[in-house]
Amino acid sequence: MHPKSKEKPEVEIDFYESLLKRLPADVDTLKLLAEAYTSSGRVRDGLEVDFKLRSLCPRDGFVHYNLACSLSLCGQVDEAFMTLKEAVKLGYTDWKWMIKDPDLKMIRSDPRFEIEIKPLFTKKV
Repeated sequence: MHPKSKEKPEVEIDFYESLLKRLPADVDTLKLLAEAYTSSGRVRDGLEVDFKLRSLCPRDGFVHYNLACSLSLCGQVDEAFMTLKEAVKLGYTDWKWMIKDPDLKMIRSDPRFEIEIKPLFTKKV
């Protein structure tokens, strides 16, 4: 999450929400809205948008990764693990970011991260 002024995310959110009234399934706008929600602390709203993105892009590893992050931020650890594993299986490959992404802090502190997630990357190397 990048430090932003409180006004900027709300302006962005208003803009993206207005765009989505005209184009409710615009994937790019939904991605931007989810990020704006999360960066402004509205993680439940971000989670809702990430679920919509997954339904629109079921084979996109990056979309699944962002959903796993939102699930982690919302304390839904078991579902976050399943979604993160799916993200890797669908092609998400940025291990270096995953091991430092603050959104996944809750998941990394769980022993399952080393047992279930890390091996998915060591097999690819």
